[in-house]
Amino acid sequence: MRLLALVVALIRTLMFQIAFLGGSLILVPLALILGFVSGKGPLLFVGPKYWAGWFRLTSRVITGIRIEIDGSIPPGPHLFALKHESALEAILTLWWFERPAVVMKRELRNIPIWGLASARHGSIFVDRAGSAAMLREMLRQGQAAVQAGRPVVIFPEGTRVEVGDSPPLAAGFAGLYKMLKLPVVPIAIDSGSVWPKSLIKYPGTVHLKVGAPIPPGLPRAEVEARVHAAINLLQRPAP
Repeated sequence: MRLLALVVALIRTLMFQIAFLGGSLILVPLALILGFVSGKGPLLFVGPKYWAGWFRLTSRVITGIRIEIDGSIPPGPHLFALKHESALEAILTLWWFERPAVVMKRELRNIPIWGLASARHGSIFVDRAGSAAMLREMLRQGQAAVQAGRPVVIFPEGTRVEVGDSPPLAAGFAGLYKMLKLPVVPIAIDSGSVWPKSLIKYPGTVHLKVGAPIPPGLPRAEVEARVHAAINLLQRPAP
């Protein structure tokens, strides 16, 4: 019975990959074209939104992954701090948030077409080595996004982690919090069990728990402790 479920999950995963990647071959170049012809107008964000929506639709219909959100995501400029267990939430940030400036690893900038489209959309690419120059550039781009009325989205633990892991926050989060002077909205996610790093994805429900906004201006140790606790509320020990 377990073997049969595994085979079915594999087949559904392969069907999802074909459908999602096939749609991406159309939607990602379209997002790039709209990004260049729209300037800074509203069309700049249409392509990424529809691409993330296509991911949401195909992952739900084909792989059987549903998403439940506990709480409301506030509109306008905030610093959103998310748990990061899978590629699922990395893509769906473009669906959940309006015109987000998402902090992501610099290696993604090198993906053909997608990297250029993402940069045009205003993603903030950072070197995970955490150099001083990188931190300054991240802060500069974050401030530009806030001035444009956009939220900034960061995975404060610095990288994707395994189920049950809760590493300390990376240095970049505290810098953004101090410079942007925005409320922080922590969001816990438990996506790793249904969307592991391995090929096969499993049907199930991903839960998001939106925490209460944390005001700006708190000492670094306090805000880091509060954010770390809030984004790990849904964590369970690894099986």
